[in-house]
Amino acid sequence: MEDIFVARVMSTSLHTVSPDALVEEAAQEMLDNGIGSVMVVDDDNHLEGILTTTDFVEIVAEQKPKDQTPVSKYMTTDVITTTAQESIRDVADVMIEHGFHHTPVVDEDEGVIGMVTTSDLAGYISHVQSPSPEE
Repeated sequence: MEDIFVARVMSTSLHTVSPDALVEEAAQEMLDNGIGSVMVVDDDNHLEGILTTTDFVEIVAEQKPKDQTPVSKYMTTDVITTTAQESIRDVADVMIEHGFHHTPVVDEDEGVIGMVTTSDLAGYISHVQSPSPEE
């Protein structure tokens, strides 16, 4: 697995919101798309933070559901990222070490370009014997 790079397994169908998006909007985006996180990006597509299903536990516990709360209040800002050239083994090690389920993939020039999830890694592992063709 050392020779497999993040670019091969990352998700490129990205779901992003701006820092001033309301948490209700982010939640609806996640529900509508069956995803566990949205990346928070600025106007240049640079990563500002990430909002995950885990963050909604705190939101529900602390706020009324109808509050006009911006995503920036709850997003994680010290996001650990990876690049498309990183080994998936190294990314998996970091995810396991920190208990992450999502790792944004960033490019110095293009900003956010993908996301690696535990589902992406499991999907790769389950197809090692006969990898599925690129979609």
